[in-house]
Amino acid sequence: MADEKVNLDELDMAKAMAGEPSLGGGGNAGAERQARTAKELEAVYDIPVTVSAVLGKATMQVNQLLKLGRGAVVELDRKVGEAIDIYVNNRLVARGEVVVVDERLGVTMTEIVKVDRS
Repeated sequence: MADEKVNLDELDMAKAMAGEPSLGGGGNAGAERQARTAKELEAVYDIPVTVSAVLGKATMQVNQLLKLGRGAVVELDRKVGEAIDIYVNNRLVARGEVVVVDERLGVTMTEIVKVDRS
């Protein structure tokens, strides 16, 4: 078995969110840690972020772009039904699909993209 360090606070948080008993001893420890962590996050609640959902990309010359008119169709590099990329502050964080919610377009995340930070 490989040596791995496990942060028990993170494990307790995950278990509390899943409704499982925590490792912290008391029956209420996981909920208390979760409340404490939520309170600590309040400092970042008002920080604005830019979220972009990229349906696809296209490359064209400027003269082609200038010829586009109303109703023109630009072919993208994705197929219908293929996952779209979701960026937060220009960083790819997830993939998802387009949904319609109350006559508005929305995006639902289907996969979180994990990036190696080495």
